[in-house]
Amino acid sequence: MNYFIIGERELVLAFSLVGVSGAVAVNRAEALEIFNQVTGKGSGQLSAPSVEQIPKVLILTEEVSAMLESEVLDWQMKGNYPLIVEIPGIHGHLQGHKSLSDSIREAVGISV
Repeated sequence: MNYFIIGERELVLAFSLVGVSGAVAVNRAEALEIFNQVTGKGSGQLSAPSVEQIPKVLILTEEVSAMLESEVLDWQMKGNYPLIVEIPGIHGHLQGHKSLSDSIREAVGISV
């Protein structure tokens, strides 16, 4: 399966050690440009990626996801690839975000 990560330098480096491509984004403009390139929504300056080049899973840190909140929501509503997965950043969860364990506990009612 083809993965791609957009996030902080340290996380992109860590994921690259296990073979996952990625790009560093430190502000909204960078994050939006990379997101558009990866999803094929680019401005036309670069050629759109072929179906084989589009990753099946796009990993975003919570910080990047917060920067691109409306774009990510629009993309998820379309139901296209790549599937977007949000992970905590290097400094942990953002205030107000639930961990996976918290979400499971809330949905199922038992502690995992």
